[in-house]
Amino acid sequence: MKHIVFTVTNDLTYDQRMQRICTALSYAGFKCTLIGRERPSSAPLANHPFEQVRLKCWFEKGKLFYLEYNARLTLHLLRYQPRAFCAIDLDTALPVYLISRIRHRPFIFDSHEYFSELEEVVTRPMVHKVWQWVEQFTMKRFDIGYTISKGYADLFKERYNVTFAVVRNVPLKRPIAQAREDSNPYLIYQGALNVGRGLQNAILAMKDINGLALKIYGDGPIRTELKNLITREGLQAKVELCGPVTPGELRTHTQRAFAGLTLFSSKGLHHQFSLANRFFDYFHSGIPQIAIDHHEYRSFNDAYDIATLIPDDSAEQIAAGVNNLQSDEQLYERLKANCARAADENNWQQESIALTNIYKDI
Repeated sequence: MKHIVFTVTNDLTYDQRMQRICTALSYAGFKCTLIGRERPSSAPLANHPFEQVRLKCWFEKGKLFYLEYNARLTLHLLRYQPRAFCAIDLDTALPVYLISRIRHRPFIFDSHEYFSELEEVVTRPMVHKVWQWVEQFTMKRFDIGYTISKGYADLFKERYNVTFAVVRNVPLKRPIAQAREDSNPYLIYQGALNVGRGLQNAILAMKDINGLALKIYGDGPIRTELKNLITREGLQAKVELCGPVTPGELRTHTQRAFAGLTLFSSKGLHHQFSLANRFFDYFHSGIPQIAIDHHEYRSFNDAYDIATLIPDDSAEQIAAGVNNLQSDEQLYERLKANCARAADENNWQQESIALTNIYKDI
């Protein structure tokens, strides 16, 4: 059995993409080990058909966390002699490259993000330079690479003359078990609470949106900032920070929502060429969404018409998009109906074939 070791910096519990990847490869006959970190707040790991390992760290965030985690990960990886090592994004790439060369094994690079172009990176010059160096080092040395969007693949080709396959973040196609609760309609955001996701403006937009609440599912570094903003603007009755929930619970909440939010700023190429998990999760749950008019989202929406696109993530544009979706019942029902066709043609049952094709000849 071919053994593949994957590395991430999260605590594994809520990482739907890695759960899908490792499960698909396990069913295809691979032995998979997924390594992340254990936090004081980490929930017990759910059962999956692959091995899960969490490393404990003293530091929770910032430079000291990355230094400590990479050191611990390097030492831990010495325990393995798999068929290949796979780093998920730049933040685990250096340990994986080092140990893959010590073990004389292929170094696979899975770019979930354009890490060096994240807004929280490009807005800090010294941090940006460090991650650019890590990116340049990694791009010259991986043996196999794949990423989440054609936009990212094209950028990597243009910048580094490297070839990336594309494996999108589409979910498994499942029956939609829950209908929307008309008595308490709400908008939903799901995902990490990071800068550049339009969350502050989405909260402010609720001042001009009637008849809907906003539920935000997830956790991240700006959670306290968002909580303070909600209190300062007196929006406690309209906006709820729900925290992270398991993927199964999240699907239930999403299916009940009026519409979803997929919002990104224009700072950094990461946002401009991304294809976020939530973009697919919303139409797989049968709900329309308000999405930012960046390249990849526009291209997909031109084909399937499942979202209202807005030009930027300002509070005014978000409110206008949501209010138009509420007032135009014909538009809402058309987008909702189109979600089923989009899910039929874009799902993990099909996308996982591209994944297994990447790994089958290793």
